[in-house]
Amino acid sequence: MDLEKIYREYFTIVYRYTLSISRDSHLAEEIAQESFAKALQKINGFRGDCDISVWLCQIAKNEYFQHLKKQKKKNALSTELTKISDEPEERLVKKETSYRIQAIVHNLEEPYREVFYMRTYGEMPFKDIGTLFGKQETWARVTYYRARTKIMEALENEDNL
Repeated sequence: MDLEKIYREYFTIVYRYTLSISRDSHLAEEIAQESFAKALQKINGFRGDCDISVWLCQIAKNEYFQHLKKQKKKNALSTELTKISDEPEERLVKKETSYRIQAIVHNLEEPYREVFYMRTYGEMPFKDIGTLFGKQETWARVTYYRARTKIMEALENEDNL
C-alpha cells in the first residue's frame, strides 16, 4: 500500500473526525499526524475487514485517548510541581527535564534530529522542511512525529528505570 497516497486521500477525513472528538484544531492535526505515523507502522496488520478510512479513524480515536491519558498524568505532575514552594527546586526540575530532552534529541539519528530541530526550534512549516530534504511534506510530517515518538519513548524508559 502506498501510504503517501493514503495520506493525501484520507488525511482530511481523519483530521475532521479527530476535530469532532477533540474540539481543538491544533490537537486534531497533531493526533491525525500521529495516527498516520502509527498506521505506517501497522500497515501490514490491516486486513481489509473494513474501509481504510474506518481503520484510520479507529487509530486516531485510540491516539486521542492515549493523549488524554498522558495529559491526565501531566496535569497530576504539574499539580505536584505547583505544590513545591521552593522556587529554586522547581527551576532545577525544569532544567533537568530540559537537559534530558536535549540529550535524547542529540542522540537521535538523522534525519529525525534535524527535522525535529527545524520544526520545534526553527518553527519551520513541514512543507519547507520537506523541500529542504528534497522530499514531500508528508515525509517531513511523518519523520517529525516519529522523532517525537522516539523522544517520548526514551523519556518514559528513563522514568521506568
